Amino acid sequence: MFELPLGPLMFLVALALIFSGYPVAFSLGGTALLFAAIGVSQGYFDWTLMLALPERVFGMMSNTVLLAVPFFIFMGTMLQKSRLAEDLLSTIGVLFGGLRGGLGLAVVLVGALLAAATGVVGASVVAMGMISLPVMLRYGYSAQLSTGVIAASGTLGQIIPPSVVLVVLADQLGISVGDLFRAALGPGLMLACMFAVYVALVALLRPSWAPALPASERTERGVVLASRVVWVLLPPLFLILIVLGSIFLGVATPTEAGALGAVGAMVLAGLNRRLDLRALRETAEETTSLTSMVMTLLIGSTAFALVFRGLDGDLWVEELLIGLPGGRWGQIIAANLAIFLLGFFIDFFEIAFIILPLLVPAAKLLGIDMVWFGVMIGLNLQTSFLTPPFGFSLFYLRGVAPPEIPTSTIYRGVLPFIGIQVVALLVVIFFPEWLGL
Repeated sequence: MFELPLGPLMFLVALALIFSGYPVAFSLGGTALLFAAIGVSQGYFDWTLMLALPERVFGMMSNTVLLAVPFFIFMGTMLQKSRLAEDLLSTIGVLFGGLRGGLGLAVVLVGALLAAATGVVGASVVAMGMISLPVMLRYGYSAQLSTGVIAASGTLGQIIPPSVVLVVLADQLGISVGDLFRAALGPGLMLACMFAVYVALVALLRPSWAPALPASERTERGVVLASRVVWVLLPPLFLILIVLGSIFLGVATPTEAGALGAVGAMVLAGLNRRLDLRALRETAEETTSLTSMVMTLLIGSTAFALVFRGLDGDLWVEELLIGLPGGRWGQIIAANLAIFLLGFFIDFFEIAFIILPLLVPAAKLLGIDMVWFGVMIGLNLQTSFLTPPFGFSLFYLRGVAPPEIPTSTIYRGVLPFIGIQVVALLVVIFFPEWLGL
């Protein structure tokens, strides 16, 4: 007798709703309720399983690891709203501006610093797009290179700790956030260096694309420039050292370090006389909005996972992945290809909440190291910010870029950086020992 494969069908229906543009959290929750009812009507599902949903939601709401998410979002947003990111960009731009490609290198360096100080991609891309892009275009930089390096450098907040995405991945994988932070730092810095090498090569091979700033624009030199660099760089570096150092040394949990970082960002804003009621209100509103989105997604994905398992969908996925040719390597390749392709169409949080719960059980059965797997997935998810048509960095940059720059130019600009990210991902997959993984 033919048995209706409700598990695979449920997964396909959820993806169809998501691709149609319906809100993801409601797509997952609605699909769960629909297929729970279908399963009960056909005798494949027991309604009493739904009694576990409130307990799971309560356990999620009381998860202290996830409490780090609003703290890191608050820290990054406060640094943006208080214009400390603007100070970093303008100062480092002057410092490197005398070199061909210097402004591009400054964008990569600031992107790495903002990633380590904020962990929020949107804040980095918007800040650099508003401040650096007009300057780069004014002094003859190629629009394609300028938009590409800004969008790509802004995504470093995804893989360089303290990344909000890494916190979510660690929770989904069931591993320590501190362990994942430590493991991701090397690949993140490697990726930043690869971006910088690409910019330097472009400046060498196509000088007209990345000229040096004229001497008239570099009026600050010597002691004056050095004092400005020290004053602007040291406070964020000190904040990074406190937040990451406390986690890596085991002095504080990621949640405690995030709270310390949020307070530290307010202190830095206060020292620069930029801590006002407006900055606090806007930071609190953005933090609440983003955190609410993450938690609503998590509730929807929890309901989806519960019903999916009740319909034996998890067993179907495990058998499918374990039965792939190549065993362990077959699953790794299939998982990365699936995540990379889905990144063209859906958000990284959606991938983390929908796809990861399906991949993790099979990965554990095949003996895959979860920390290495987490770094690999994090680096792969980073490409979802740049891949058209729904890359979030592309949307952020389009929103602040001058109207004379067509969207097609932004898309062409990010293509080389997508290639660089794929190369970095291959290094992590095939040569993890190079990065101490």
